[in-house]
Amino acid sequence: MTTLEFTGVSFSYSPKRFMDHMSFSVAEGELVGLMGPNGAGKSTILKLAAGILSPKKGKVLVGYRAIGSYSGKERAKHVAYLPQILDLQAPFRVGELVRMGKYPQEGSQTLSVEEALHLVGLQGKAKTHLAELSGGERRRAYIAMTLVQGAKVLLLDEPLASLDIKYQFDLFNLLKAIVCEKKVSVFMSLHDIGMGAMLDRLLLVKNGLTVIEGVPGKVLTDEIVRNAYDLNDSIGVYMAANRTVCQALSVASV
Repeated sequence: MTTLEFTGVSFSYSPKRFMDHMSFSVAEGELVGLMGPNGAGKSTILKLAAGILSPKKGKVLVGYRAIGSYSGKERAKHVAYLPQILDLQAPFRVGELVRMGKYPQEGSQTLSVEEALHLVGLQGKAKTHLAELSGGERRRAYIAMTLVQGAKVLLLDEPLASLDIKYQFDLFNLLKAIVCEKKVSVFMSLHDIGMGAMLDRLLLVKNGLTVIEGVPGKVLTDEIVRNAYDLNDSIGVYMAANRTVCQALSVASV
C-alpha cells in the first residue's frame, strides 16, 4: 500500500521554477533514501511531504489524500517530520520530550512513552535531562517522540548528520527495525553512499529534478554518482544487492 505519493509536483521559491513535475511514491513498510548534492532539493522535498510547503502544481498525497487538506492535528496523525537541525539542548527530561508526541493521538492506542524508549534503546532514561545525553542519544529521544505520535510515515532530514560512525549504525539499525516491526514507512535524506546502499530504494535528485530512482544497485553506479555529484574520477561506490531491508534482517538473524 502506498503511504506517500508525489504526483506531478512543481515548486519554486522565486519566479523561476525550482522543481518541475516530480513524481514518486513510498510504500508501507519501506525505507527509502533521498540523496543528491547540496542544494539539490532534498529538504524542500521533505517539507513538501510534511505539508510545511505547498506545491505550486501537482499533488502530495498521504493516505491517498492531499496533505494540505488535513488540519494540523490530523496531519500529525499521518506524518512525523524531524528537521536536520534539532534543538538538542531543549530544557526537558527525556520522558517529557517523548510524551509531547502523544498530542495528536490523545485517547488513541499508540505506543506508550516507555515502549518507545525501549525501542530506541533509552529504557530507564525517562527522567534524564536531554543535556545529559550524548548527541546520538538525543536524536534517539526525538525519534521516540515521533514513534508515540503514531504516524505511519517518518520524514527525516539528515538524521545521521553529526553522529560518529557507531551512532550512525545504531540509529540506522533502529530505523530498519522500526520499518520491519511497525510497518512504518521511512523517507530520509542522507549523504553517505555506503549507508544509502543498505536501503530498500533510493531517489537521487539534482537541481530539483529526479536523476534516477530504484534499488541501490541500480542507482549507485560510478557513472550515475559521478554525473550527479559532478565528480571527475571514478570513486568506486558501494554496490548493493536488490533486496529489501526486512529480507536482509532475516538473513542476518539466521
